[in-house]
Amino acid sequence: MNCASRPYKGKSLLVFPDDYCVIDIETNGFGPYLEILELSAVRFRGGALQDSFSTLVKPSRKIYPFISALTGITDEMAQCGAQLVPSLERFSNFIGDDILLGYNVNFDINIIYDNMLARLGKPLSNDFVDILRFARKALPDLADHKQTTVASYFGVSTDGAHRAEADCLICDQCFKYLSRILTKR
Repeated sequence: MNCASRPYKGKSLLVFPDDYCVIDIETNGFGPYLEILELSAVRFRGGALQDSFSTLVKPSRKIYPFISALTGITDEMAQCGAQLVPSLERFSNFIGDDILLGYNVNFDINIIYDNMLARLGKPLSNDFVDILRFARKALPDLADHKQTTVASYFGVSTDGAHRAEADCLICDQCFKYLSRILTKR
């Protein structure tokens, strides 16, 4: 889907909020058969961790070996996951109308938006902040701007990277370092 087909999508913001939810998903691959494998959100108030939501989601197809190697999520693990509809309902209730933060978050937002609209009859309309944009602005000389590269630059542990909840926590740490750099400019 393109942007015109997501008319209720929230706005991309360039702000440093104190209250927000960091979100991340893991998927079973790419392309037209993409499914959500893991869905996480971590709530921050005043910049402090308040609560978290995370669930594995049972896919209808096998996970590509590349994805299992990257995330550590196996077909066996995923088969024990929750169904997508109740997972999306719980996720939606958890994030409420918070500003959403994430790394390359447009990818996650679009997938969640499409799934919520198709399965719950309502879109994901929260405004969002893409931390990748901040990384590119604050650290233009890095070889790449992958979340793990940026985290390593700041000395943030990347243990558990490529699992949704761990990626939320890594993203939040990167956000805090990047906001210090960018607000000084």
